[in-house]
Amino acid sequence: MEQRIELAVSTVIFALRPHPATGHDTLWLPLVKRIREPFLGQWALPGGPLKPAEDLVTSARTTLRRTTGLEPSYLEQLYSFGGIDRSPDRVVSIVYWALVRPDEDARAIDGENVEWFVADEVPALAFDHNAIVTYALDRLRAKITYSDIAHAFTGEEFTIAQLREVHEAVRQVRLDPANFRRQALAHPRIVATGRHVTGTSHRPPALYRLETA
Repeated sequence: MEQRIELAVSTVIFALRPHPATGHDTLWLPLVKRIREPFLGQWALPGGPLKPAEDLVTSARTTLRRTTGLEPSYLEQLYSFGGIDRSPDRVVSIVYWALVRPDEDARAIDGENVEWFVADEVPALAFDHNAIVTYALDRLRAKITYSDIAHAFTGEEFTIAQLREVHEAVRQVRLDPANFRRQALAHPRIVATGRHVTGTSHRPPALYRLETA
């Protein structure tokens, strides 16, 4: 009898939060503890079977709301994983990734059996989910060097220092502030808003925004 192929949707959700050891912002993601076999009791990425009445992106958004209460602005299909031996049953997973801004992350809730982990320090996960997390991290760290994806972690308005801190947190490097500022201000779509951060005791930093393409 020919084996039936099932379709699932999983989601990698990245937010920037302080590392418990260093205090520096780093990437975190939520995991769900499995309550059934296979891999009973192990952590896994949020997700599940694709329901007949849901399209792919609706399934991903449903998972986001159920596990974290989040509805982030940035949600994109990342990749598909369909290795023959990735599950006891034949399952192909369509993986989305969500990038969460600080104002969105502030509204996060902890769903049942959900816990947030430092993305580079996740434990052994169910199925091939460690490979999926590694793929997502590598993709993000590559893409941030040549695209505007860093702005998915900032608010609508941001300072140059805040933008640099996103790059540093994602890429795990320290960047020269003067060089980064010069490069950022040379970006044709980063424009000054004419406003400044309020409530500072020193010279208030200017606020910028990213013009839509």
